[in-house]
Amino acid sequence: MRLFAAAWPPEGVVASLAALERPARPGVRWTGVSQWHVTLRFFGELDVDAGVEAGRRVAEAATRAAPAVAELGPEVSTFGHNVLQVPVHGLDALAKVVVEATSGIGQPPSSRPFSGHITLARNRKKASLDGLVGEAVSARWAVEDIALVASVASGQPGVANRYDVVATFPLTG
Repeated sequence: MRLFAAAWPPEGVVASLAALERPARPGVRWTGVSQWHVTLRFFGELDVDAGVEAGRRVAEAATRAAPAVAELGPEVSTFGHNVLQVPVHGLDALAKVVVEATSGIGQPPSSRPFSGHITLARNRKKASLDGLVGEAVSARWAVEDIALVASVASGQPGVANRYDVVATFPLTG
């Protein structure tokens, strides 16, 4: 199973994101509202035993991490050349606790500094993202738990993966 740890925005934040313009553009695949999350740690493909261990360690991280405030914005931007995203600030400490607690599970975490974001679209065929950046967006929400999420492949070209929450762990640190 393909797993990651994430923070999910509440309905009000999702509504703010859904209100952003999403023009049709060849080569740009927009993500759906059910996919909007902030990845705190990506584990990759894990067998069942490693998945159980990842869950145990994420639960442990949740006991050491205090609730956080996530701040969206200030505007839609790109992440690399292929991702249209909205930055999310305020989750660096939470991501660090999760990464430290899950050391040695799954693929190694990126060596880049944590960059919280919600992916709005992917550039699938080297299409230009010009004209899609710069729209203002602002929201805040209290992150009170960490979700362990399975990414389930659709098996159909052009159809996005489905995200199933395996477990949710309240932040109690």
